[in-house]
Amino acid sequence: MTDSAHVPTSRPMDAWLDALSKPNGSPGGGAATGVLLGVAAALMGMVAAYTPDSPAASAAAERLERNRADVLQAVEADGVLSVQFGAALALPSDDPQRDRQVSDAAVEAAGSVASLGAIGILLTSDARVLASVGNPHIAVDLAVAMESLAAGLSGAALSLRANLHLARKHGAAASTLQSLETDVHRLHEARQQVTQMIEEISGGLD
Repeated sequence: MTDSAHVPTSRPMDAWLDALSKPNGSPGGGAATGVLLGVAAALMGMVAAYTPDSPAASAAAERLERNRADVLQAVEADGVLSVQFGAALALPSDDPQRDRQVSDAAVEAAGSVASLGAIGILLTSDARVLASVGNPHIAVDLAVAMESLAAGLSGAALSLRANLHLARKHGAAASTLQSLETDVHRLHEARQQVTQMIEEISGGLD
């Protein structure tokens, strides 16, 4: 694995998806999680823009634009860490530094995913705002955005759990992981909230 495996999110979508399909590790599941969150932010931004008479929707649109930019930056950072994580895992099993390097890389990767997840939790708040004041004629678009958000939250929680598992396996101190374990629970709670909003919107579509 080399730095050349990292494909920025600013590349055309077809190139990024092609890179995602390759066995390079970067982009990987963490970056894909971030892209799902970015799609959610963008589509919710569209819903907000179609609700021009609502101050709450206009305020949400501004936050969504910032969060969309933040999530793309977080995706770029996650790609770099994925390469470093892969390099640590590729060390020979008899390398005396392997456990420490894998543990450190797993904790860094977990922190990166937690940062992505934190943006997803922020998006959950604006999803709730738009569920209340958004243009009802494009409720289906909001529901699609929420589905992408839910997938992103689930992806962040799964990746975070996997990274924490590896960190523990290779000797990370429990105190180092405590706040990240709390983040897993926060992501699950946000995912449940989004699922409930999706069900409420879906119930009005038939």
